[in-house]
Amino acid sequence: MRWTGRSEQEWRNWAGNQSASPVQVAQARDLDDVSLVVRSAADRGLRVRPVGAGHSFTAAAVTDGVLLRLDHLSGITAIDAATKRVRVLAGTRLHQLNPALQEAGLALPNLGDIDRQALAGAIATGTHGTGTRLHGIASAVTGLTLVLADGTVLECSAQRHTDVFEAARVGLGALGVVTEVELQCVPAFRLHAVERPEPLLPLLERVQEEADAHDHFELYWFPHTDRTMTKRNNRVEEGAAVPGPLPAWRAWVDDELMANGLFEQVNRAAARWPATVPTMAQVTGRAQTAREFTDVSWRVFCSRRAVRFVESEYAVPRAAVRDVVLALKEWVDRHDEALPFPVEVRFLAADDVWLSTSHGRDTAYVAVHQYHRMEYARYFAAFEAIVAEHAGRPHWGKLHTLDAERLRPLYPRFEDFLAVRRKLDPTGVFGNAYLERVLGS
Repeated sequence: MRWTGRSEQEWRNWAGNQSASPVQVAQARDLDDVSLVVRSAADRGLRVRPVGAGHSFTAAAVTDGVLLRLDHLSGITAIDAATKRVRVLAGTRLHQLNPALQEAGLALPNLGDIDRQALAGAIATGTHGTGTRLHGIASAVTGLTLVLADGTVLECSAQRHTDVFEAARVGLGALGVVTEVELQCVPAFRLHAVERPEPLLPLLERVQEEADAHDHFELYWFPHTDRTMTKRNNRVEEGAAVPGPLPAWRAWVDDELMANGLFEQVNRAAARWPATVPTMAQVTGRAQTAREFTDVSWRVFCSRRAVRFVESEYAVPRAAVRDVVLALKEWVDRHDEALPFPVEVRFLAADDVWLSTSHGRDTAYVAVHQYHRMEYARYFAAFEAIVAEHAGRPHWGKLHTLDAERLRPLYPRFEDFLAVRRKLDPTGVFGNAYLERVLGS
């Protein structure tokens, strides 16, 4: 294990909007290291926050105590071919896990559109994908290994320490340090992807039917326009007559040159000349072209995001998605805001994970973004006011202003979660300012 002091390292998240100057940074190499770090910090009256890839936009990982890096806890430790359950170390990045599962003939049933996160961080904050008959990554968790506030190790599952398991599947890092995760995988599968631009208003009128008609459906609306890009991804059987993967040149043009290189320049221009954004949005929206291809699931789900941004995302009852997007469009049309990033809309089935944003209700997700060098406060505040009318639940790793008082009525098992937290960490070893706001002190 390696320790560094405050003078050696200041931590910043991927977006650059959160930073920390911890007393110490610890690089754990195994489970024993994690236990040692936690015990040592607790003995000195310091708080501990684990950190992965830093892809949360909130201050979830920020600490003035010990920042615990889990990068070296990486890789698959066991595969049960009969049950298709896989044990994975918590610091494993999703972009490392997905191809490793593919080699074993397995896959996660659903993924988000970014794969740079560490597995434990993705689970802790409720990372999800899209699909009205599917759930987020946390629903695939069948077991967890945690280091508790006194440095002891606890194994939990649906059969062992059930209350801890139910709380820790989306645990915000508030219950202990997750060091290993057991995942219920499925046989590796391919997706047939159809992506095409469509006008917004007619699409919203049939969006519920579209979401149900496909395994994975999502849309991106470009503010200042009536244009969207839609993505319909469906599983295909072996031997099905479908197109192959994108040619390498087309993938590079679409996903690197246009989606990253050119889009970065568009956003830099927007930051310098914000008045030009509505015109640029019209050009960008109309520059979208259709494409159709088939590839292994994770290559279709995930894409590289090199253009840095900040984001707020709320989960609303699925039936409310049309009203939310229309209200957001009305606000954009009435206000002089420069918004070069699209709005993303996705869907999930209800689940039973205590702090999952889709707990107990079929859900639509609406996400707003802003380039990291541009003003976002007014836009995000207006968005929060709109989703508040529909009992919106904020993504735990994305920007929001809600506190425990406002979150409590949104989650039927909120008090149950707090009871587990009090039992496992009565002195707040794993606390920080963000958790004090969203969970209470």
